[in-house]
Amino acid sequence: MHTRESILAYLKSTMSELFEVAQDDVVLEARLYEDLDIDSIDAVDLIVKLKELTDKKIQPYKFRNVRTVGDVVEAVYELANEQEEKKQEPVDS
Repeated sequence: MHTRESILAYLKSTMSELFEVAQDDVVLEARLYEDLDIDSIDAVDLIVKLKELTDKKIQPYKFRNVRTVGDVVEAVYELANEQEEKKQEPVDS
């Protein structure tokens, strides 16, 4: 299971690698477009990398309202937990 802290660390590393954003700038309050200069093409690249982290297809609608790094962390956290919850659900016989 991924924690919020591990997701944030992954984002810092990934955004630094992909977009040459300083890791210190990738904080929960940072706005993706205004503060980190992430455009729509960059956002698609980021979603592809997040798919590698979650090992699950990410639906674009889940990221429609994402504006900050914190929003990304929460969306990925929910996606990761949703995946874990499905694994733990009892199977009806």
